[in-house]
Amino acid sequence: MARLEFFFDCSSPWTYLAFHRIEDICRETKAELDWRPILVGGVFNAVNASVYEQRAKPVPAKARYYAKDLRDWARFYGLRIGQPPVFPVNSVKAMRGAFFALERGVLPRYARAVFEAYWGDLLDISQDEVLRPIAAWVGLPTDAFFERIAAPEYKARLRENTEELIVRGGFGSPTMFVNGSDMYFGNDRLELVRQALSSPPAPG
Repeated sequence: MARLEFFFDCSSPWTYLAFHRIEDICRETKAELDWRPILVGGVFNAVNASVYEQRAKPVPAKARYYAKDLRDWARFYGLRIGQPPVFPVNSVKAMRGAFFALERGVLPRYARAVFEAYWGDLLDISQDEVLRPIAAWVGLPTDAFFERIAAPEYKARLRENTEELIVRGGFGSPTMFVNGSDMYFGNDRLELVRQALSSPPAPG
């Protein structure tokens, strides 16, 4: 069976797009899907600081096309993706919460709710009052949720996933690995991911 690792942060709109399709692709190709929450800001700080430079001094023509491209993809997938007033957002609590959701077997529902709250409803997912109803809606005990995301174990797990992605050559979200070493980045690489998952492993 092929295996796909999906390194993701809910603060990225392109990750929301890829997330929307990745489960279907894994079902179609009968691949194992391994969810890997990260903190994309940590990746940028370590290996991709140019992201901040581009935000500070955007190229006008490129920025206009970026906005159009995002709208086109959102329309194609049938998703609501707006412009959150808080951007970039501190997603650390939300992404630690992904581990709790993963342990309780509700990670896809949880992540989708976080994506929709931020990119659809334009809410600040760094705030407890936004995360609390999300946790409750997906069936997570809210007191335990906030207790766990403040625990050293969850802090370490998010940091370790982020550092692992950097070591393996990743530079943003979403980053996907097919069978351990074959890396793909971005929503627009999903067809290549599908092909890789459908192909027999290379010999040797």
